[in-house]
This record gives sequence, C-alpha cells and structure tokens, in this order.
Amino acid sequence: MILYNSLTHSRDEFKPREEGKVSIYTCGPTVYHYAHIGNLRTYMMEDILDRYLRYSGYEVKRVMNITDVGHLTSDGDTGDDKMLKGAKREKKTVMEIAKFYTDAFFADCKKLNIRIPDVIEPATSCIDDFIRVIEALIEKGYAYEAGGNIYFDTSKLESYYAFHDFNEEDLEVGVREGVEADGNKRNRADFVLWFTKSKFDDQELKWQSPWGIGYPGWHIECSCIAMKHLGEYCDIHCGGIDNAFPHHTNEIAQSEAYLGHEWCRHWMHVLHLNTNSGKMSKSSGEFLTVSLLESKGYSPLAYRFFCMQSHYRKSLVFSYENLDNATTAYNKLVAKIAPLLRGDDGAVDAEVFAQLKKRFTDALDNDLNTSLAVTALYDVLKAKTNAATKLAAIRDFEQVLMLGLIDAAAAINAAEDAEAAAKAAAKAAAAAADPEYARIEALVEARTAAKKARDFAEADRIRDLLAAEGITLIDSAKGTEWKRG
Repeated sequence: MILYNSLTHSRDEFKPREEGKVSIYTCGPTVYHYAHIGNLRTYMMEDILDRYLRYSGYEVKRVMNITDVGHLTSDGDTGDDKMLKGAKREKKTVMEIAKFYTDAFFADCKKLNIRIPDVIEPATSCIDDFIRVIEALIEKGYAYEAGGNIYFDTSKLESYYAFHDFNEEDLEVGVREGVEADGNKRNRADFVLWFTKSKFDDQELKWQSPWGIGYPGWHIECSCIAMKHLGEYCDIHCGGIDNAFPHHTNEIAQSEAYLGHEWCRHWMHVLHLNTNSGKMSKSSGEFLTVSLLESKGYSPLAYRFFCMQSHYRKSLVFSYENLDNATTAYNKLVAKIAPLLRGDDGAVDAEVFAQLKKRFTDALDNDLNTSLAVTALYDVLKAKTNAATKLAAIRDFEQVLMLGLIDAAAAINAAEDAEAAAKAAAKAAAAAADPEYARIEALVEARTAAKKARDFAEADRIRDLLAAEGITLIDSAKGTEWKRG
C-alpha cells in the first residue's frame, strides 16, 4: 500500500513496525460544540484507512483522544480555553458541555458509518500521565518553568519544524497566525506543557501539580494518550491538515524528546472542506452539521458518498448544489443495485469477482484513492456477469466504503413490494364491488399487449371503446391504470 507521508513529503510504501499489526492514533474532537461537516470529513477518511487496513488483513489498534481541557482558542497558547468558552456560552459546567458534545459527536459518527476507535480516552482522565511526562522532560532539560507555567524548549532540538521548513527569523510576532508574544518564553516557538493559575484564574478544571494548581496544555495530551495505549511507537498518526502545525509538530518534539527515539514514522493529514467563501469553521457563515443536512432532507450517507468522490489530499468545496449532485448519483447507484437483489440466486464467478476486487484494492492501495474506488464500484454494475457475482463484489467493497448501498437497495424493493401488495388488495376490493371490473381489466391488458406488438390501431380501438364508456386510461412507466369519469 502506497500512502502519502506528510513527514517525508512523499508517497511511501506503508510498512508497520510489527508485521501484520498496525497502531493508529487519531486526534479527536475538542468537545465544546458540535462537529461541523468539515471536521467529519477528516474522521470519515480516517475511517476508510482503518477499515481498509482491517480489510487487507491487518490487526489494527486505533486510539483517539477526547479533548475536554487545555485547548485554547489560539494554538499559540493564547485566548480562552475552548471548553470554558462553551460552558459560558450555554451556562453549563465544563463537564456537562463535554458529555453533551461527546455524545453528539459519536451520534454523528454513527449516522456516517464511522467506526468507533478501539480506545477512546478523555484528556481529563490522564492528568497523572501528563505530569509524569512533563517531569521527565524537565529532568532531561527539554522543559523549563517560567512565570508559573511549564514550557517546552524547542532550542534543545536539532530540528523542530517537522512538516515545514520555517526559519526562526521568519516567525515574527503577529506575522504568522498562532505566533503570539509571551514574555515567559525563551524562544518564539516554545509551547506550554502546563498552565498554572498565573494563566487564568477562572479556569473551571484544574489539578494539583508539582508546579502549583493548574491544567495541561493541549499538545501534551495526544502524546501521552498515544504512548499510554500504543507504547513507544505509533505506525500512523492521523488528523486534519490544520493540526500539522503547531499541534503535530509539538507532539513530535515532546514525544521524541521524552522517548529518545523516533516516535511515529507515518503521518496522514486530510485537507480542508471549504465553502465557496473559504475554509469551513464554527464561527463563519451557516454552521454546517450533520443534523442541519438531515433537516434539509439529505442523507448522511449521501454526504459520505460526496466526500469519497474526492481525494483526501485535495481540498473539497462544499455547496448544496454539489451535494444535490452527489445525492442524485447515490440514489441512481442504489436504484441499479435494487434489481440485483431479486436475482441473487446464482453461483459467484470467482474469476470475475477477483478481477473486480483487484480494481478496488488497486485504487485504495494507491494512496487511499476513494474516487477510483467508487469508479470500481460502477465497474461492478457494468460488468458482464450475473447478479450473484455483482452483489458479492458490492458486499465485499462495502466492508470499507460503508455507504449502506445494500440496505438502501433492499428498502427500495421492500417499498415496491408493499406498493404492489397494496395495489393488489385495492384491485381485489374493486373487483368485488364492481361487476365490470374484470372485463375492463382484460381490455386494458389487451391494449397493453397490442402496444407491445406495435398494433397501434388495435390499441387505439380499445382506448376509444373504454373512453366511450367513461373510462380514462392513465399511462406511466409503471404500466396503465384506469378510472371512471
């Protein structure tokens, strides 16, 4: 499998440290508000990676944090704590906010068929772990105390900017977003590991530490939670592209300083979902959530399909017009699968199945190219083979795609069967009540047979005969119905 590595800036062959096993760390949500659909695009693409590795035979252990403390409104260690901001907005406690929006996040994941990670760890449950690692960093000379806070000293590293080639002199205060003046820092790029009351007196969540009462910085939590559950090495670290700097950069710095060796070989970043006006956020324009899409009549799985039509390393532009197009394509796909379910009684052609599967795996082995994987799905429908083979391939692909195609197709058939049963019951009731019903039905069927035989003169004669009796014929793609008057 070839997967783009943000650390090397190249498409690398993915090889886990331990054969047959893959450890993945996913940066989880800061649960101070609903996740918008741009956030969820990242989690969907990480879900595809997770599912495809399992599909390919790997034993996967995936860990995700829940940020319920320490994430400030600026990544440069300034601004309000996002959790405290949410609590003030809704006049609730921080823990009430965390519980509500954690539940909301996983409810959205369920709607989008995003697999829940194997381990989920809130930051507030790991305070002792944070303190232990920070103490070790101080002892090793990588961290220092200033102004009551504990900072990581980036000058101790041979190379700090893991994902970018920044020059220190280019990072002037106020020039780059996230670079703020802090008189306590020895170097502009240093970052906070632990805040004390010198930062905020009104912080709701705080703990006793060797440096006074305070709370952890955002960056330390991911390193500690990953190491707690995955050990000293991580095969793949995932997140949105906005996490690359400074969050993931700081994770690498503190983790490798603590461990004394390389921590994570492979970094996967998903690019932004944009609107026509720019990057999607919680503070600009209409707050686009899964629930909002549902309120407008869109299926969450149609949105999943929309995201899969683009590569994860390309920015994707969201508009309702684009989502409408994806919904139309999704519904057509389902409609083509529905008839296959009625003919799923043959033997699977193993040779054709293998050919179809190879197109699918080739697409995902090529840097998780979901767009080509969707094309492979259409190739199944166009293949010259029986329904059983097509359905076997679709069910196989759905282990990764999770678009709900089979269930949606079955629902179409169930609705059609229910409609047919209702019509049959209505006809039976009408026949019982109308002595002429059987004769009229026979004439309508005779007209249909004449049209199929291209005997249009006979078809017109029957139509005119029925019209003279006050009976109107209504032709549609589903057949011909009639009514009196």
